[in-house]
Amino acid sequence: MSNKVSLAFIGLGVMGYPMAGWLSRNGYQVTVYNRTQTVAERWITDFKGALANSPAIAAQDADVVFLCVGDDNDVSDVMLGDQGVLVGMVPDSIVVDHTTTSARLAQKLAVEVERAGGHFIDAPVSGGQQGAENGQLTVMCGGEAKIFAKIETIIGCYAKSVQLMGEVGSGQLCKMVNQICIAGVVQGLAEGLNFAERAGLDAHQVVDVISQGAAQSWQMENRYKTMLAGDYEHGFAVQWMRKDLAFALQEAANNGAELPVTELVDQYYAQIETMGGSRYDTSSLLFRLKNSIDK
Repeated sequence: MSNKVSLAFIGLGVMGYPMAGWLSRNGYQVTVYNRTQTVAERWITDFKGALANSPAIAAQDADVVFLCVGDDNDVSDVMLGDQGVLVGMVPDSIVVDHTTTSARLAQKLAVEVERAGGHFIDAPVSGGQQGAENGQLTVMCGGEAKIFAKIETIIGCYAKSVQLMGEVGSGQLCKMVNQICIAGVVQGLAEGLNFAERAGLDAHQVVDVISQGAAQSWQMENRYKTMLAGDYEHGFAVQWMRKDLAFALQEAANNGAELPVTELVDQYYAQIETMGGSRYDTSSLLFRLKNSIDK
């Protein structure tokens, strides 16, 4: 699709706001909707585009409708509500859902969108707020190859990697793998940093050495300094990580996969929530270790 196509972007949170902005910067006609209208009005002052008063109105002239909202319930409301996307969408339009949801919801929405004459792609993202702001997200998609081909270049406005993983729901399943891997890596990093400090080592020097070898990771490179500083106001919030891990644990219960580390880390995140850290980022696993042991 050329940049002459009309786009709608629904959900202007910490991720959606810059993602929609990249579309505008790249010359696309973008109509935005956000439940908190003042946020949408601010977006209009920052970028070139139009403002809609409902998802239905946003979708009525759009060739592609992008969603990036909170959870399954939010997606269902935006898509299936009285003023939802399905009310306004035009035939042969494409709905791309960047929200991390259950694979089952993605499959349900695909059926509903097809009944309305459209096409559906589930496309959860990885890279966090920083990745969205820098246009460096990783996007995992599920859907028909011929439909994916129509939106791949558009998504590339804010992504460094866009891949079709299989049929509808495959993007969500791939995102679950992503979160499973992150959970284990962050817990290992938190334990290592905590151990280094308790052993009397200079944790910064330790990381400088071990990051040159097999222990290196994105989390180590980008989060160890803020973790050691007790700064957990970056990245992806604990409450959202627990939502994502719940999807993975439920899917594992269905397909027979064993996720003992994921189950344990989810329990640790639950403890962080009880300690008042539901809005801390996922690296706050070190906060739990320091506080639960020091008490």
